[in-house]
Amino acid sequence: MRYVGVLTIAGSDPSGGAGIQADLKTMQALGCYGASALTAVTVQNTLGVEAIHAVPAEVVEGQIRAVMDDIRPEAIKIGMTGDGATIRAICGALKPYKEAYPGLPIVVDPVMVSTSGAPLMARDALGSLKKELLPMATLLTPNLPEAEALAGMALNCDEASWMDQAGRLIALTTGSAVLIKGGHSIGEKTDRLYAPDGKRLMELRGETIDTRNTHGTGCSLSAAIASLLARGLKMEEAVSGAKEWLTEALRAGADVEIGGGHGPVCHGFRPQPTIKL
Repeated sequence: MRYVGVLTIAGSDPSGGAGIQADLKTMQALGCYGASALTAVTVQNTLGVEAIHAVPAEVVEGQIRAVMDDIRPEAIKIGMTGDGATIRAICGALKPYKEAYPGLPIVVDPVMVSTSGAPLMARDALGSLKKELLPMATLLTPNLPEAEALAGMALNCDEASWMDQAGRLIALTTGSAVLIKGGHSIGEKTDRLYAPDGKRLMELRGETIDTRNTHGTGCSLSAAIASLLARGLKMEEAVSGAKEWLTEALRAGADVEIGGGHGPVCHGFRPQPTIKL
């Protein structure tokens, strides 16, 4: 007997709302056992990011190997990678496990900018991300600005048509499924999921929750998807289930005051019992 394991590879948020901390809270809330590999230490809170210190690439790789050799998680979530050296270390560490277990779900949230607007990825890292890491992924979860960067095309037409074009291009280029998140939309918040062949699989129209507590929503959503995939749900079920969970987490924490800026969602609004296999 053992737990359903999920590994998060991401940066640290000392205020607890995003990054590794949000991922682990999400995984626990959804009944999974969370393990982690730290890529960066940040100095941040709900008001913004003040500094970033990258963990040496060889240490990132060592953390991943330590977890994969011992815990053997059922899914992996990758968030903040930071720079090219870290991306190459992650790819090098995961390659033998991906080859041995080709069905291992890897969810990549291509974190480039924080909720407060601080850059979280080096300018020269985008090429390594697109060429080396994204083709290893099962699912990518970019928001609109990140999708623009990955597709190399500006949002210059109606949003629905643009998302279809960008989603298809990113999927065909990487061979991964793509969930483009519409949270940055001015109007209705709609996410769209695309298969690796570029076909649109589903459209998720989200309820707009009136709250400033949106810190770490992208981290939490991708961690929730990885957790549900680890539990054996199919892609569309995992995406829709994670979306519903995040909406409820936003609603549960809508009126809470944690810090003076963008507070976190309420990860523990309805924790599920830890699953044992």
